[in-house]
Amino acid sequence: MKRFAVIGLGRFGRKLAIALAMSGAEVIAIDKNREEIELIRDQVSHAVRLDSTDEEALKAQGVDKVDVAIIGIGQGHGGQGFESAILTVVNLRQMGVKEIFARAEDLIAGEVFSKVGATDVIYPEIESAQRWAYKLIAPQIGEKIDFAPGYSLARVKAPASFDGKTVMDLQLRQKYSVNLVAIKRGEHSKSKKSEKGAIINVPMPNTIIYLDDILMVAGSDADLAKLPQE
Repeated sequence: MKRFAVIGLGRFGRKLAIALAMSGAEVIAIDKNREEIELIRDQVSHAVRLDSTDEEALKAQGVDKVDVAIIGIGQGHGGQGFESAILTVVNLRQMGVKEIFARAEDLIAGEVFSKVGATDVIYPEIESAQRWAYKLIAPQIGEKIDFAPGYSLARVKAPASFDGKTVMDLQLRQKYSVNLVAIKRGEHSKSKKSEKGAIINVPMPNTIIYLDDILMVAGSDADLAKLPQE
C-alpha cells in the first residue's frame, strides 16, 4: 500500500487524509495549527505539527520516503498561504518525492504549481476530496460510473500481470469479487490485427486478455481498488 503525506489540514486536506486512511493507506497528516492536528490525530497513521517550508522538519518525519504528497494549504491570508504552498512543493521536489499534488484555488495558481514541480494540480471547486482519494488509492482505475452507493462500472487498462491469460485463468470474480463486463482490444496489444480496437461484449472463459486491453469491470469501489496495477 502506498504511503501518503497530506500537508495542510483545512476542509479539503482533512477530508482527503481521512478518506485515504479509511481506504487502508498509511497517512502522515501535517499542519502548522495544533488544533487541526488534534482533530485528526486518531483518524490517520501519524499527525504532526510542523512548518512544511522547513525541509529538515519534513525529513525528520519521514516525508521524503512517502510515495505521494498532497499539499492542501489554504492560499488566503495576504498570499502567505500561497507562498508556503509553493515553497512546500519545491521542498518535496528537492527531497525526491515522485508524486506531488497541489491544491490550487484558480488556474493561475495551478500553472505556478506545475512550473515549480507539482506533478498534478487539484481544483477542489470542481473535484471532490473523495474522488481524489479514490484516484490516488487506485490509479489503475480510469473512468467509472457510479450505479449505486459504493458500486461502480469502471474502465481498467489490463496490467502486465494479465497479459496472455484467459478470463478463466484470471478468476476476477473469485479473486477480486468483480465482474468482467466487456473487453476493448488495445491498439497496441498482441491481439490479431483484425481485432485491434474491437469490442468483445460477451467475454468467454477461453477469451485471452492482452496488455493494454481495456476492461470494463463492475463491483464495489473497495474491490475495484484492489485490482493489480502492474
